[in-house]
Amino acid sequence: MSLCTIARRLCLSKPSSGSRLSAIWAHLYSTEAAKDMGAKKYKYPDVYDPYGPMPPPSEKVVELADRIAALPPEEIKQIAPALLLRLNQEPPQAVSGQGFGFGAQVGSGAGSGKAEKKAEKTVFDVRLEKFDAAAKIKIIKEIRTFTDLGLKEAKELVEKAPVVLKQSLTKEEAEAIIAKIKVAGGVAVME
Repeated sequence: MSLCTIARRLCLSKPSSGSRLSAIWAHLYSTEAAKDMGAKKYKYPDVYDPYGPMPPPSEKVVELADRIAALPPEEIKQIAPALLLRLNQEPPQAVSGQGFGFGAQVGSGAGSGKAEKKAEKTVFDVRLEKFDAAAKIKIIKEIRTFTDLGLKEAKELVEKAPVVLKQSLTKEEAEAIIAKIKVAGGVAVME
């Protein structure tokens, strides 16, 4: 039970003891009460170390660190592979970020100098570049056959040329659409 709870109970049980009550409240809110209870103030460390205090490094380690720091950058890069070889440990494997959208991928072979083979594109977009003015109606009809657009939307799309007509197609589907546009009198390209 806290001191405040005890003081309240004393106040409620004996309402006539006003001087005693004021002495209790004065004791509760004084700084001497904290000293009487033996409360200690916690001192936070300057740097948090989850592994606890560590002994200082030996003279050999300090000397080795100084010698490594004095090396040129080219030789510093060779230290990690040499240590892995000397300690019979395998080099760490590169983690693939494929499918996570991290941007351009860096080659997994560090310093190998080999150019990676580019992945073959499997998804294509069909873009209407230009068309003959006399063939505008034919192109609008053709666009309506492979899209879900109405007459007005297809007409507005054709008038915005150059514009992407359809996205995320296989190579065969894209080539078929390009051939149909060409027959109708337009020029379409695959992206």
